[in-house]
Amino acid sequence: MSDDDILFLADDEPAAATDAAVWTVVVVDDDPAVHEGTRFALSGYALDGARLEILSAHSAAEARALLTSRREIAVILLDVVMETEDAGLRLVDFIRRELKDETVRIILRTGQPGQAPERRVIVDYDINDYKAKTELTADKLFTSLTAALRAYQQLKRLEETRRGLEIIIDAAPMLLDYKSMQRLAEGVLTQVASLLNVACAGILVLRENAGPQDAVCVLAGSGCYQHLVSRDPPHPLDEEVRAIVAQAFAERRHTFGDQWSTLYVHTASGSEIVALLKADRSLSETDRALIALFTSRLSIAFDNVILYEQLQRANVGLEQRVVERTAELMRANRRLAMQRSDLRRANQLKTEILGTVAHDLKNPLAVIMGRAEMLGDLVGSPPRPVEAMQAQIGHIRDSARRLTTMIESLIADAMNDALDISLRREPVDFAALAREVSQANGPLADLKRQTLRSEIPDSLYLCGDGERLREAMDNLISNAIKYSPAGAEIVVTVAQDAQDTVYAVRDFGPGLSPEDTGRLFGRFQRLSAKPTGGEGSTGLGLSIVKRIAELHGGRATADSHAPNPGSTFAIRLPNSAVEVM
Repeated sequence: MSDDDILFLADDEPAAATDAAVWTVVVVDDDPAVHEGTRFALSGYALDGARLEILSAHSAAEARALLTSRREIAVILLDVVMETEDAGLRLVDFIRRELKDETVRIILRTGQPGQAPERRVIVDYDINDYKAKTELTADKLFTSLTAALRAYQQLKRLEETRRGLEIIIDAAPMLLDYKSMQRLAEGVLTQVASLLNVACAGILVLRENAGPQDAVCVLAGSGCYQHLVSRDPPHPLDEEVRAIVAQAFAERRHTFGDQWSTLYVHTASGSEIVALLKADRSLSETDRALIALFTSRLSIAFDNVILYEQLQRANVGLEQRVVERTAELMRANRRLAMQRSDLRRANQLKTEILGTVAHDLKNPLAVIMGRAEMLGDLVGSPPRPVEAMQAQIGHIRDSARRLTTMIESLIADAMNDALDISLRREPVDFAALAREVSQANGPLADLKRQTLRSEIPDSLYLCGDGERLREAMDNLISNAIKYSPAGAEIVVTVAQDAQDTVYAVRDFGPGLSPEDTGRLFGRFQRLSAKPTGGEGSTGLGLSIVKRIAELHGGRATADSHAPNPGSTFAIRLPNSAVEVM
């Protein structure tokens, strides 16, 4: 048998599959000898380091099923006449129109050229070569197959380039729209994997222009490197990855290897980005060209995000300054409002004091004026009535003394009612202080024949201002003496219950009316009861008691004992202020 003869020698077993890249060829023919001869003739065939994978279909119907389930077919060696006279030609239409596979190269082989004339078939059907079986020797089969594989390879590259360009064009506006560096980095890794059409793991690392040369930040990771994105705390890179990243930053260019590929991007703002990819195949020249085109546009996207983040930080800083300035203005406005309130209160206090002075001092002044006129009349009446004149002088002296006491009390009460009352905290024997105040007020009670009785323990210490507490106690006792009738009993107690230490003064006066309840402890508020001995009142005493109690963390209270006579006024201080001595 010569080399020009058709080879139909049997091949007992198909070539073993290998892990290397292969060219997939489908033989479609209803003659088993054609399949065996083709396998024998092409045994050991290799092109660009890839061997052949030959698949067989013995009818057009079997070929339809095979081509539907298997893609990436490089070449089809197709018979025309099989189950019908045009079965092969119908299969061509199925491949091109229904499967829409324009890259597979179809070599039509026929043993009956008259059934399918070459010119008509070439014109009417999208085939790539037409051979009669009688002329397809081993050498010509080798030549035709190699030419078809070269054409298929070029078409695949064109298709990959077109697909890659479409991905780049579609990805560009999406990447430019990201406002987060991490989201942009994740999008870049996703688009690179889609662009290469391979399963790959990778990381994207950022080095800021203002940071240390060895300080990098992992923005995104995929596959086995996804865990490296964790920043709290940041996960360290292993030595191999760190070395590859450092080399990429040092070389400042793309590098492509059998296992690793690194992409380098330098932004106009001075930042540097390295994408490290680990793919399951080496990248082709088409892949590398597409990657270079894709990364050439990435610097704009990263600069957009960097500028956006800088703008966001500036906005946050500006908003913070606005908030701080607004808070300062609000505090200043509150201070001004407080000052206006203080001024308004001071003006109101002045008006109230003047009104009180005019009211409370009018009676003593009228007495003095009237007694003075009577004294003048007595002086001009001979003989002068000395005893009558001395009586008038005594009345004038009493009224003047009473007037002086009222003025001193009014001034002291007004000063004590100021908002800036401060305390000097120190250990105070509360019980001893209560006894001293009771003893000091004893003569006033005696003048009205009142009984001042005390129920006070030997000692009871607390932390407070002794002078202020003395003042509050004195106001309560003097009020009880002032409003209790002559001969009444006044009871002063110091006791301690579960929550409070209590200083209380119980009187047997007229008690509190319903109207008094809403006016208790207010400034310049006079109650319905009237002093029983003609004493004066400024209306400030109870408000001072309330203020002193509150400054000590306590409160002032008042209870009426209706229908029984009298009421009880008390200062209640929390037991937390009591000191064990």
